[in-house]
Amino acid sequence: MVKSMTGFGRAVKEVDGYIITVELKSVNHRYFEFSCRCPRQYGFIDEKIKSFVNSKVARGKVECFIGIEALNTEAATVEVNNTLASAYVKALKEIADTYELKEDFGASTISRYPDVLVIRKAEEDEEKIWSMVKDTAQEAIDKFIEMRSAEGQRMFDDIYARSQFILDCVSVIEERSPQTVKEYNDKLIERVHEIIGDVALDENRVLQEVAIYADKVAVAEETVRLRSHIEQLRAFLAGDEAVGRKMDFLVQEINRETNTIGSKCNDVDIARKVVDMKAEIEKIREQIQNIE
Repeated sequence: MVKSMTGFGRAVKEVDGYIITVELKSVNHRYFEFSCRCPRQYGFIDEKIKSFVNSKVARGKVECFIGIEALNTEAATVEVNNTLASAYVKALKEIADTYELKEDFGASTISRYPDVLVIRKAEEDEEKIWSMVKDTAQEAIDKFIEMRSAEGQRMFDDIYARSQFILDCVSVIEERSPQTVKEYNDKLIERVHEIIGDVALDENRVLQEVAIYADKVAVAEETVRLRSHIEQLRAFLAGDEAVGRKMDFLVQEINRETNTIGSKCNDVDIARKVVDMKAEIEKIREQIQNIE
């Protein structure tokens, strides 16, 4: 079943003294594009999570957020970067002396400057962290894909219904097309009689003209190809693979055959059906832009 490229999934787990949060959201994109926000100290996860998500998701612009909170902080220590702290103190005193200001800064003020206090944590097992993140990510992806699938089902129903409308129009055109040739034959004979009166007609010449006309307006090849394209479109809809780009190319072919019928037809009823078909094809094309 087709899936939408729009989705969202979130999962939170508490495992072995950590709270792991994984959030995924995606929008339309021609290819697979991935970006991840992860705590700096866990940067080794970026490529792993990208590969993991890409194994489940083929297309779409996917944004991922990973939160890792350690509940056990006993192994963490806070150290003072004395070199940087001294430099800040010296700079503040210089400002006070230069502008004759009161030196009202204290330890709490200095500690708030960037990188004065450095948090040191015990070495963490990267494989263990990744295993916890992967398990949480799997739950988030399941929800993410579930949402994509639900939206995909709605798109399936809409495209299938529109494809049936196109097939119904094709049936009308196939029924109407031979009638236009007969009508042309009757009108041709009528016009010739108006011009030459009761003089005997050259039947071979009339048949030749009608045959030329019939060949010009014949759309049997186009309608056969249209039916084949619609059948293939429905097969794509029912499959499990990412087929959005293939369907886009196929709809271009459907549109091309419809345009050919429109350029050949010399009949108001067929022309109206062509206009109706083109409107449905455009709506199908819009839907396909969001299919994975």
